[in-house]
Amino acid sequence: MSDSESIEALFAGASVLRSKDLEERGFSRTAIREAVAAGRMDRVGRGLYALPGADIGAHHSLVVVARRVPQAVICLLSALEFHELTTQVSHEVWIAIGPKDRKPEFEHPPLRVLRYGLAHAALGVEEHEVEGATLRIYSVARTVVDLFRYRNKVGIDVALEALREGWRDRRFTLAELNRIARVCRMGRVMKPYLEALTA
Repeated sequence: MSDSESIEALFAGASVLRSKDLEERGFSRTAIREAVAAGRMDRVGRGLYALPGADIGAHHSLVVVARRVPQAVICLLSALEFHELTTQVSHEVWIAIGPKDRKPEFEHPPLRVLRYGLAHAALGVEEHEVEGATLRIYSVARTVVDLFRYRNKVGIDVALEALREGWRDRRFTLAELNRIARVCRMGRVMKPYLEALTA
């Protein structure tokens, strides 16, 4: 097996790996530096590596964030894009972290970090496998409720568009939306919009 083949085997379906992941697979820091210098591996961010010419998908920035901040949950506009319920393109990755989690800071991709209380932070979290990484991301119903909750940050028009599109495409039930809205204390705010939706 050649060096290139052994490096490809290390990635085994993952588009991006942390140096920690590579070390756990038996690839030393020295070997990582040598592979980058020889062009057999690309450094795509601080402590992040990919194969040259790796197949990078539409959600690659989410994968990078998931690798670097595994406890974070993709939320709001980034979750909306992932679920294909908006025509808008966010230039930041929106993530939710716990109230005491250390705020991540890195240049690429740019982040918008929100702190969610522990009481309902896990509500509506889904896991999706993308480019060999596990993305923790809020469900469509939870995302719609959060858009209303943060309507001053994202705009009420974005929340209304997501509500209409999600309802039209049957991405959630009214019962599911009401249950999450109640837990997140958004029931009264959303009630007139839900009544108009189902009228």
